Amino acid sequence: MGQNKLWYLVAYDIRDPVRLKRVAKHLKGYGERIQFSIFRCRLSSREVERLRWELLRLMSDEDDLLIIGLCASCISRLHKKTGNDWPEVPSGYEII
Repeated sequence: MGQNKLWYLVAYDIRDPVRLKRVAKHLKGYGERIQFSIFRCRLSSREVERLRWELLRLMSDEDDLLIIGLCASCISRLHKKTGNDWPEVPSGYEII
């Protein structure tokens, strides 16, 4: 039985260009970039912890990381300029 997945906003502030590229490339495997240093990812609680651990290994103490879980009510209140929707259940396939 799979775990429930929720949307998360992952934001970062990386001070070194090399680390910045590594973190951004790593996050592309987990979600979609919605702004320069902000990704949206649909993850289980286990995947969030794994992603956090992996990112902290790529980052330095001077870098910042913020992971925010979004409930369905939060998503319904999002105001955005772009046409990107945040479906409750994304369509497509998931590789496990």
